[in-house]
Amino acid sequence: MNQRVPSRHAILPLAIASVFAWAPAGAADDTPSLGQVVVTAPAMDAPLTVTTDPRAPRQPVPAHDGADYLKTIPGFSVIRKGGTDGDPVFRGMAASRLGILLDGEMILGGCGMRMDPPTAYVFPEAYDRITVLKGPQTVKYGPGNSAGVVLFERKPKARTGFSAYADASLLAGNFGRNDQMFEAGVGNERFYGEITGTHAHAQDYRDGKGRSVHSSYDRWSANGAVGWTPDADTRVELSFAKSDGQAAYADRSMDGVRFDRSNVGLKFEKSRISPLLAKLEAQVYYNYVDHVMDNYSLRAAPMMKMVSNPDRETKGGRLAATLDLSPRTTLETGLDFQTNDHTLRTASGAAAAGYDGKPRIADMRFNSWGVFGELAHELNAAHRLIGGLRVDFSEAQDQRTGRSSSGQTDRDTLKAGFVRWESALAPTATVFAGLGHSERAADYWERSKAPEATASGNGVASTFFLKPEKTTQLDSGVIYAAGPLRASASAFYAKHKDFIQIQKLNAYATDALNIDATTYGLEGDLSYRFASHWQSYATLAWTHGENDSTGRPLAQIAPLEARLGTAYDDRTWSGGALLRLVQGQKRYDINSGNIVGQDIGSSAGFAIFSLNAGYRPAKDTLISAGVDNLFDKTYAEFISRGGASIGGFTQTTRVNEPGRTFWLKANFALR
Repeated sequence: MNQRVPSRHAILPLAIASVFAWAPAGAADDTPSLGQVVVTAPAMDAPLTVTTDPRAPRQPVPAHDGADYLKTIPGFSVIRKGGTDGDPVFRGMAASRLGILLDGEMILGGCGMRMDPPTAYVFPEAYDRITVLKGPQTVKYGPGNSAGVVLFERKPKARTGFSAYADASLLAGNFGRNDQMFEAGVGNERFYGEITGTHAHAQDYRDGKGRSVHSSYDRWSANGAVGWTPDADTRVELSFAKSDGQAAYADRSMDGVRFDRSNVGLKFEKSRISPLLAKLEAQVYYNYVDHVMDNYSLRAAPMMKMVSNPDRETKGGRLAATLDLSPRTTLETGLDFQTNDHTLRTASGAAAAGYDGKPRIADMRFNSWGVFGELAHELNAAHRLIGGLRVDFSEAQDQRTGRSSSGQTDRDTLKAGFVRWESALAPTATVFAGLGHSERAADYWERSKAPEATASGNGVASTFFLKPEKTTQLDSGVIYAAGPLRASASAFYAKHKDFIQIQKLNAYATDALNIDATTYGLEGDLSYRFASHWQSYATLAWTHGENDSTGRPLAQIAPLEARLGTAYDDRTWSGGALLRLVQGQKRYDINSGNIVGQDIGSSAGFAIFSLNAGYRPAKDTLISAGVDNLFDKTYAEFISRGGASIGGFTQTTRVNEPGRTFWLKANFALR
């Protein structure tokens, strides 16, 4: 039975947006730029830093979640589970090794099977900028970010006098795809208010052989903020967010029927306080996730209905000060803290209908707080040193019953630090090298594995007490830009001590254990403007991993990938072509991996060709269209989850990617 998710929200009418199409004298000075039609591979624009615009059309067209936007950046891949809510993987590292922050706030999912990674609650078009910081080369954004940090950020809008604005976008595609985004704001030099709404809907897509994949979804979000700016150097902002949705999954026996998130945050910023104190920042936030999964709402009901309703409450904050110690030396120092509580309730059979009347049972609680300092010193006009130190005090409490670790507390002191040298060898080139160390305590998913072959998977044995993971990594690279040529490359080499690996033992038992591992690899990008309106580009990403404890390959490492493209843009008309080349992966370790997925065998290589075009009838209007997977190739990513047996659908070895996909998008910036 092929059931589909109904769309519960109508397309946002452009008539609403037109109300805000005026702006009197003194309007906001952050005039929109719709200059780039399709973003296919954002480049590294500063040492170990990649920044991209989540509102720009891109190819391949992503699902409306954070992970799919990240996969266009070299080094990222996504563990596919269905049409949305995949888990991002960077340089072979997944889950809590990659920090995800929403305007400085941490959000954690509730599902024990990772239906809702943090990026599932990210609606990218509600943000102005996505920044990726590679490797353990910063200490400012919390503990354990050995792979890097991803910042989803909003930019405060400068205003002189009263102004009003609105931005909107509409997307339509085959497989029932339709997205809408609308943002509006009003304000002056002293007060402002902003609100953003998004909605995305898709039916089950089909792979290259025309087989339907259980992958439909429907998602919506609302974000808002009100702010007070008593002077040019002070900002106080109260923000909120609310979102929900449902999603079908092709890799498991249950679907997500609720992704309810509630958020409120308060932020204070004060700049130019004194010659020494350049900036003071304070932030507190509250996030609550209420997730429901079942095996009957979005698929043919089985003989035995089952429902699971985990939730997670996260509270946190941050206080930081930026000190100008000298004209050449800046120190950012501060502290942050977080506490989160996870509970669960389940029901089956006739009791499934009344699951929400059952009491919630607490299973784990986490607390952490840390202090950090990050120093930047200019040695001279061409050379700079950056370094930082951090220490965190982490505590996890096992609130479950019937386990060998029940009622116990695990406390860890986690240390992190880095030093990086950057040098402008010439006006056109920058080279850098950095050594970083990061320590990460085991997360909820690693601590809650069931390493016993019982039918329920809930034996006495526990993986709650795992050694903290320790990563020491060397990062280096170069950025070059001169005339029509721009290129960058970054390489890394990492030793992982007590790396936490997941091993699937059988259908009911999954273990978590500490191993030692080595990873190394590189990313590169190049673009060349060979004519006034023409540009070509290429990217490369490769990671190699070894399990030093067993001598086998480190699991869940995506293979070598390259992208080649060319684009034309005369500021009115644009067009482009993209060829994505992925090597087959022959290095694997069956049933080993991370908390999201485990290796299931080798995978074949593939080549995917896509086309796009755009038309800009006015400065603030962009119409773009494209076809992804032009030749309707049937393929799956190496790290894709295995396909499940679902009534009305063909089971495949892995969850296959979409076949030929047509899309049309309109962006409007109304000022």
